[in-house]
Amino acid sequence: MNPEDEPVEVPITDVLDLHTFRPQDIGELLPAYFEECRAIGILRVRVIHGKGTGTLRETVHAKLRRMDEVTGFRLCDETAGSWGATWVELKPL
Repeated sequence: MNPEDEPVEVPITDVLDLHTFRPQDIGELLPAYFEECRAIGILRVRVIHGKGTGTLRETVHAKLRRMDEVTGFRLCDETAGSWGATWVELKPL
């Protein structure tokens, strides 16, 4: 087994920094992470996707639009990452 394919345990907090993940993993990562957040009562998460070209941000936003557990999302203000991060509001369990 390739070490890159092994699961990595991610601490569940109200901040998810996507810089440490491969873009192709985002589709599975977001719902799994949000499920764990909801299970421990975290209903507002700051997702850090970086500024870059905006491709990852658009990918994240497209995924968020399709997720039933997401009640809303918006770009962060300048104190929380500006357009390099998104606040995500989650439904309680």
